[in-house]
Amino acid sequence: MASLSAARRVRVHAPWSAAAWRDTVFVASGVPLQLAGWLILGSLWMVWTPMRVTPILLLTGASVLLLLLALRPLTSWQRERCWAMLGLDIPRMPGFDDGRAWDALRDLRSPELWRVVQYHLLAGPFLALGGLVVIAAWAAGLALATSATYAWAVHATDPLVDHPQRVAVLTAVGVLLLAAAPWAAAGVRLLDARAAAALLGPDRATELQRRVEDLAEKRASVVDAADIERRRIERDLHDGAQQRLVSLALNLGLARETLTGVPDEAMRVIVEAHEEAKAALTELRGLIRGLHPAVLEDRGLDAALSGVAARVPLPVRLRVDIEPRASSTVEAVAYFVVSEALTNVVKHARANEVDVRVARRGDALLVTVRDDGAGGADPAAGTGLTGLARRVRSVDGTFRITSPAGGPTTVTVELPCAL
Repeated sequence: MASLSAARRVRVHAPWSAAAWRDTVFVASGVPLQLAGWLILGSLWMVWTPMRVTPILLLTGASVLLLLLALRPLTSWQRERCWAMLGLDIPRMPGFDDGRAWDALRDLRSPELWRVVQYHLLAGPFLALGGLVVIAAWAAGLALATSATYAWAVHATDPLVDHPQRVAVLTAVGVLLLAAAPWAAAGVRLLDARAAAALLGPDRATELQRRVEDLAEKRASVVDAADIERRRIERDLHDGAQQRLVSLALNLGLARETLTGVPDEAMRVIVEAHEEAKAALTELRGLIRGLHPAVLEDRGLDAALSGVAARVPLPVRLRVDIEPRASSTVEAVAYFVVSEALTNVVKHARANEVDVRVARRGDALLVTVRDDGAGGADPAAGTGLTGLARRVRSVDGTFRITSPAGGPTTVTVELPCAL
């Protein structure tokens, strides 16, 4: 495998390969752009003559001002060169590329501005020097490799090629230069691409921050979309399946009460169907409330949690103070946290009472559910706490549970009020 890899590298960097010519054209095209910064700085000094007595500070300031105005187009051209020839996409920098060309003069402390200056005044000239070396290697290699042809053409009248040994040495040096030129072009191309990506695009910290913000926005969109979908399903069930079950239960109840002279077997079937319809209706209402209770959207979290607490077969002390209201998605998560926690208390805690507190603290919504039960709640025991923690983390919230053996158990959730 190593020999194959080496052979492939030699083939890719052969003087006649497409990669060699691509790299050469790339580094050669960068020379004028990479020297442009110093050319702009020296342009006013080039036109200055002793006959025009111009203060040095004024001339220097004008040169720097001209360079600052040229930084944005120079940077844009460099990015286009990298994209057109290498397929390297260098993202724009919001702090540097936004606005007009002279906006760079407003904030000279911008780190993006000084990174661009480093490329055009420090890295650029060294890369341009490398490009010139590559061009010289190609030109000298081609000239020396054809020295035998030159000697034959001039019939050895030139003292430089009047000896066969000298011609052979010059030809060998030319061949070596032609063989080395693609490798030099590849090295300069690699350095240029890395310098451009590091200095002409967002730095790593800024890019990571941008990606985190982008992921947070996408996450919020997914959570909102899921909440909207739950609301749609809740409306469809409430207005469709629930109404049909209500109608069915009413009809069966009416038949149960009014039909007379019906055989006992038939009446028993009607009674069983009526009871099943009522049980299905009760389960469907519970499912609808679990998806997204309508009272949460109509009357807020206080009224929705009051309804949950009223259905719990334990004394529940409920305190809700969330003015101003949080976003609807966050309120839905808080509702499900309290509802699931109360369900776990009823099923597993053997508690006598429960204390529920929902309060807003700045930009955070703090939810606390505390019971005086047996304790020992373990999120890994399959009591629904793992799913509860996952739902909390979906909105960048924090989930903590304290449940020593013998109790009490306290579930504490902190949610951001806005996504």
